[in-house]
Amino acid sequence: MRTRIAMATFVMGLAMTASTRAAEEEIKLSEVPKVILDAVKVRFAGAELTGAARETDDDNKTVYEVSLKLKGQTIDSTWTPEGALQVIESKIDPKDVPEAVRKTIDGKYPKATWKIAEEVVAVENGKEKLDFYEVLLVTADEKKLEVKVSPDGTIQAEEAK
Repeated sequence: MRTRIAMATFVMGLAMTASTRAAEEEIKLSEVPKVILDAVKVRFAGAELTGAARETDDDNKTVYEVSLKLKGQTIDSTWTPEGALQVIESKIDPKDVPEAVRKTIDGKYPKATWKIAEEVVAVENGKEKLDFYEVLLVTADEKKLEVKVSPDGTIQAEEAK
């Protein structure tokens, strides 16, 4: 039981700090603009919408995050108030992280425990492009660390949690 509580706390911490966005406020799905909900239903047809948040992005503009489950996969999607998709964050099994990413992380953090892995896709002008992988680790010396690595294995950012 203690392990579950610790893991839940750890995951909640990740969710709160997964991006540099400030002031994330959980909201009801009914509070998400209809244009966004309609766009979510088109882009992620058949998905179960599981939650939503309103937050401020790096440019101090309001964006909406819609969480969903699709074919067993947990996905967070970020949208402008006008219904334009900006980011897709999909949880993946750590064993599905590309070899270049795995080698970089394992080489720099040997014996670290992988807790969560996500594939992050940026969307510009309606075009989706894999941007980076985000991995939450617990290092051998028990430090929590979030590492962002490009698909070619280049570390983009590291942040202690």
